[in-house]
Amino acid sequence: MDVMTLSDKKSNTFIDQLVADYPQFKFASGKRPHWSPRSNTVIYSTDKELPNAEASVLHELAHALLEHNDYQSDFELLKLETEAWDLAAKLAPKYKVGIEDDYIQKCLDTYRDWLHNRSTCPSCGLHSLQQNAGSYRCFNCQTEWSVTSRRFSRSYRKALKK
Repeated sequence: MDVMTLSDKKSNTFIDQLVADYPQFKFASGKRPHWSPRSNTVIYSTDKELPNAEASVLHELAHALLEHNDYQSDFELLKLETEAWDLAAKLAPKYKVGIEDDYIQKCLDTYRDWLHNRSTCPSCGLHSLQQNAGSYRCFNCQTEWSVTSRRFSRSYRKALKK
């Protein structure tokens, strides 16, 4: 399967079709594909090096269609990402976009790895559930640690108390 970038002529037609099909949303190019509920905009990248760019646009559009505006926990974020990829895969045939399951799983793996790292106790190495948006607590040793609220930053854990 050929990788099509959003700077190609076909892809401009692809974006034009999405604009026509979903007039309730804005579509704009940017550095990183994402859905902005604040501005009601699907941001897509025109980076020629970005593989599966059209699949990424459909994924971000799926967030918009599913009204994914916010999340309360790391696990909920993984759930929202899964839902968006499921819908993107259903939308893909209409726009003649191939989205392979391996690609979807690799994308979801980045969130699984992120969640795995954040939920690992810095004291004993066991995994725990999130207490609130910014902290976890270990079931085993009772260590509490804080995590950043940023999705795209490296996961740093600082033990709060033992």
